[in-house]
Amino acid sequence: MSEAKKVLVVEDEKAILLGLEENLKYAGYEVVTAEEGPEALRLAMESKPDLILMDVMLPGMSGYDICRKLRDEGLNVPIIMLTARQDEFDKLHGFEMGADDYVTKPFSVKELLARVKAVMSRGQLHEEGPSEYVFGDCRVDMEARLLARSGEDIALTRTEFDLLAYFCHNEGKALSRDVVMNDVWGTEYYGTQRSLDSFVSSLRSKIETDPQKPKHILTVHGVGYKFIC
Repeated sequence: MSEAKKVLVVEDEKAILLGLEENLKYAGYEVVTAEEGPEALRLAMESKPDLILMDVMLPGMSGYDICRKLRDEGLNVPIIMLTARQDEFDKLHGFEMGADDYVTKPFSVKELLARVKAVMSRGQLHEEGPSEYVFGDCRVDMEARLLARSGEDIALTRTEFDLLAYFCHNEGKALSRDVVMNDVWGTEYYGTQRSLDSFVSSLRSKIETDPQKPKHILTVHGVGYKFIC
């Protein structure tokens, strides 16, 4: 019998915290909880969760700050942000801080559990292709799951790397947004095409010389995206 995956839930609203804890345990996950930012940061470092489910607005330290600090420490644990905000800037800011996904309140338990499952399963794509890709001033090491730019390592979240790897493996193909989301996130993913666009914007900021005039991740109007080495 495989060991249960551990989820750290960070939420300062007691009713939501208890509801998340109960439903995640029922789904078979081990659950650790925190209600304040500093406590969440400590538990994230000490308890080594397999995934963090975290509210953006927290006492003591925001979810954005926690996310950034964990990434600065080199922790690549998947992070799903919970937020009442729906502004696209807030989502893009979260992705830039290192979040892997966003769930906007109010949300259904079914949707949330599907997203947890989808994020947990990422990084398990075994596609045929070279072990290394070089384009512009970037080098992607598929086996080590590393991106280097001008010889400097660039921090990517698990989802960002999976998306970049998928683009590399499908270099030159015009890919619809639906196809990309199904292949990278899975058919059970509840996210929208806007979520994909936000990830692409974040990825462009890390690999393109001028993200406003991309040379590698190109937009194919009416279709989706095309990656060019």
